[in-house]
Amino acid sequence: MVVLKDNEFKKKFSFNNIVGTQYIFVALILLLCTLLFGILGAFQYVIPGLFRNIFSFEKVRPLHVSSAVFWILLSACGVVNNYLASVKGKLWSNKLYIWQWYLFIIAILTILVSYFFGIFGGREYWEFSPVLAIPIITAWIFFIINVFKSIGNFHNQPVYIWMWMTGVVFFLFTFLESYLWLIPAFRTNVVKDMTIQWKSYGSMVGGWNMLIYGSSIYLLDKISGTEKYSYSKIAFALYFLGLFNLMFNWGHHIYTLPIPKYIQYISYAVSMTELLLLGRIIYNWKTSINTAKKHYHILSYRFLVAADVWILLTLLLAIAMSIPAINIYTHGTHITVAHTMGATIGINSFLLLSFVFDIFNIHKQKTIHTITAGLYVTLAALFIFWLSLIIAGILKANWQMNHYNTIPFGVMMHTLQPYFISFLIAGIIASIGIFIIVFTLFNHNIKQKS
Repeated sequence: MVVLKDNEFKKKFSFNNIVGTQYIFVALILLLCTLLFGILGAFQYVIPGLFRNIFSFEKVRPLHVSSAVFWILLSACGVVNNYLASVKGKLWSNKLYIWQWYLFIIAILTILVSYFFGIFGGREYWEFSPVLAIPIITAWIFFIINVFKSIGNFHNQPVYIWMWMTGVVFFLFTFLESYLWLIPAFRTNVVKDMTIQWKSYGSMVGGWNMLIYGSSIYLLDKISGTEKYSYSKIAFALYFLGLFNLMFNWGHHIYTLPIPKYIQYISYAVSMTELLLLGRIIYNWKTSINTAKKHYHILSYRFLVAADVWILLTLLLAIAMSIPAINIYTHGTHITVAHTMGATIGINSFLLLSFVFDIFNIHKQKTIHTITAGLYVTLAALFIFWLSLIIAGILKANWQMNHYNTIPFGVMMHTLQPYFISFLIAGIIASIGIFIIVFTLFNHNIKQKS
């Protein structure tokens, strides 16, 4: 762990002196908000019109989505800052670290409050006013400067350093790209507008995945006590294929638009190679380290294995969705939601939590057992949740393609009620599992300070 040496910096953040703590704690609160808004949205699916006059689905959905996105971004920033400080001895600038955090907090709080009051003005995923993107952009520029200055040079760097550098740059590029709709030349052309919008969102996910996957390789090396993974050929193959994935796999998001066929072919070829290679790295790693090292890092190890399972499940579903003939059916159905939820919770969140437990260095057996129980509950419920959405998506796809003109939309949605109830119950149970994990971590940290 890296202890900050700047006394003034410690005073401003006196509740903990581990690099990244400020980001991680706020991110975990956002994770809990994501679950609460998600459960509320699921209830509104099962009971149409619930809270329509005071807290409609139009407010709940962006609150849920934005909380999830900011949970990933903020925790990824905290983890990268921590691991980068561990590798280099310290961050280049504590002030940029602080300013980045303050700008994120100001932006996130303003965005969530604006949703509560029904103030919108953006596009899907970024439904807030474009003005509120300014502090996010500024904070991310500070992040880029700190990352590159802390790294210093490009010579003989491990693959996770390259992944962090690529991730921070590409996220900013795609985030700015997602606001091209503000320019009339793009906004007035429907096909161009939709293509850029969906393309930017697809590539943006690849940007933050670079931060997360790079951190996973760093953690693998840390647990195994060797650098062979971060300098291995397969790790650099993951990096270059991930970069290729970033640039081209978004094509399956726009199969339904009139775009050149070669974009579809390229996107299909590269869409899942990144996850496949990451799964192979984790598999090869966990079979090679000895039992003692597994036990010492038990929480991080278990969450890495859980993510490995979901990489496989998400991979199978994503490959199917990337086939144009199948994508026509799945596009716009709950299958897309299942894929997103599986990747967000099963892969990104489990990997991020594995980093968090590594950073907080938890060894108390009672705490480990409680968090592990929460993990198992989450895993079982998440699978039922995921499966319910897939079945609902298949039924909706069948209606879209075969019964659109004969069966009303309301009747079709009514037939999906059993699956909505199933995913509601499973979602509540999965949320309970994650609440157990997060509150146990908070309780552990409070006891550590007392």
